[in-house]
Amino acid sequence: MKLSLKILISLGILLPSLLLSACSHMPTKMQTLGVKPWERDILARPAMQLDAAPLDAAYDEHIYFSKEAASGGRGFGGGGCGCN
Repeated sequence: MKLSLKILISLGILLPSLLLSACSHMPTKMQTLGVKPWERDILARPAMQLDAAPLDAAYDEHIYFSKEAASGGRGFGGGGCGCN
């Protein structure tokens, strides 16, 4: 009984310390993830933009305004009637 209690206490101390020490060191591959300088030109292309075609966005905004009777604020919920 005493031996199993000592083993449980030892594991209770050892296991959390091992888990915490595993989080303290990141491998070098994890540190180098991200956008490389030579990859930035690919990501800066107009097709990669959130609003790639401003003319299409203007048409969409006009249709939205015509149907909802609201303008602007496309990121917020609710319509233009004020009945939120």
